[in-house]
Amino acid sequence: MLTKKQQLDRFLRHEIVSGSIIPGQMLPSQRRLVDEFSLARSSVREVVQQLELDGLISTAHGGRSICQNVMAQYIDMPVEGVGDNLAFQLQVMEARAFLEGEAAYFAALRATDQQLEGIAREFERMQVRSKGLTTLDKAKADLRFHTMIAESSHHVLITSFSQLFYNRYFNAIYGVLNRTLIKFGRYPDGIRLQHELIYQALYKRDAEQAKKMASEHVLYTRNLLESTD
Repeated sequence: MLTKKQQLDRFLRHEIVSGSIIPGQMLPSQRRLVDEFSLARSSVREVVQQLELDGLISTAHGGRSICQNVMAQYIDMPVEGVGDNLAFQLQVMEARAFLEGEAAYFAALRATDQQLEGIAREFERMQVRSKGLTTLDKAKADLRFHTMIAESSHHVLITSFSQLFYNRYFNAIYGVLNRTLIKFGRYPDGIRLQHELIYQALYKRDAEQAKKMASEHVLYTRNLLESTD
């Protein structure tokens, strides 16, 4: 039988590995863990310190613990001098098509009702604010929607890699939208519809449809980009 201290350790590791606590998110406070697990503050501190030694969390200013991106130290992605290169932008979109398809698949299966409600609110905000935004703001809004889906997948590898990928290659992702806007003079209508189809599939918890719509959405943009060459 596990001790209460071991139970706490197992609980926190499960929350991190299952994606219930995502990279960048704070862990429950030590005071809360003391109350919930009926442990001494020193025992909770020892568990938290071990998680930090194992590279799963870091301690922020003020003593709160933050979940670390478990893949960050193992993946080195080039970031300089490639964002405006068309061939590289096409590769980024191809990788996004696979990554976002998988993220949408697992989000449809595993997202909590609260997470789906958050995605719904973000989708609604996208419809309202799409007019009048700068190209940069549109790129950020688009990525925010897809990041929320990845973070709702409860798949620690997909969430961790998505965060790294979007951060490292944002310039290339922004460049894709900029090229298409220069060519067409507006945000393509097809993209708005595709966001809606992704959202609907997620809300219906139709994993295969969500995967299909998310992948096709990115490949549609990729094909628009290729036609600008």
